[in-house]
Amino acid sequence: MSGGAVLPGTVTAVDGPAEVAAAAAAWLVGIAEETLTRRDRFRIALAGGSTPRTLYQVLATPPHRERMDWGRWEVYFGDERACPPDDPASNCRMAREALLDLVPVRPELIHRMEAERADLDAAAAEYSSMLASTCQSAVSGSAPRLDCVLLGLGDNGHTASLFPGDPALQVRDRWAVRSRADYAPFDRITVTYPVLNAAAHVAFLVTGPTKGEALRGVAEGSVPAAGVRPPDGELRWFMDRVAAASI
Repeated sequence: MSGGAVLPGTVTAVDGPAEVAAAAAAWLVGIAEETLTRRDRFRIALAGGSTPRTLYQVLATPPHRERMDWGRWEVYFGDERACPPDDPASNCRMAREALLDLVPVRPELIHRMEAERADLDAAAAEYSSMLASTCQSAVSGSAPRLDCVLLGLGDNGHTASLFPGDPALQVRDRWAVRSRADYAPFDRITVTYPVLNAAAHVAFLVTGPTKGEALRGVAEGSVPAAGVRPPDGELRWFMDRVAAASI
């Protein structure tokens, strides 16, 4: 990180996108196995984007495919675009094609966001209730605690679908809300900061030379992704050397 910016959490910088996916996969296998020694399920929220897609493709191939106890995975999503689940823009479609249709995750344990519905507020409220009913909270009334959340980082510093200036950034009493992106498809559903910060493990996957301003914004606390700082969880950054050099 040539500019001297210091990111919160632990940074792993490797050669390229393939190495980012490999390092993140090894880390994910380890925390999933450790979690399942203590819990009946491993509850994870998936991210959209090209860098997470590469990770999912790695997980769906040997040796990781055979090593994971997929039947005990419970899958959530950090955000979704307002489109049908078979639309090319759908995060759920991408995750299914790259991973979920290729491994024996139980279909009833895959919780997609129904962002194709006309009433996004109602869809988000139902997802918020589902999170609360299926995930334990550390304290009664507090945010549901996922075992792992995977996140990307937009060039403008957004993560999940928490975009600069959007009212979703201020929500503290709901676990999923509608949000508005600054590029199409504009309408979204996203989990909120309380869910991200309640997670046991959070990992950002960042590649490419265009992330420098966003990464500096995280270090300075000036972009939405800077709000992800779990007080009682692990925060990891997996990035390639090009991204690391950009800050």
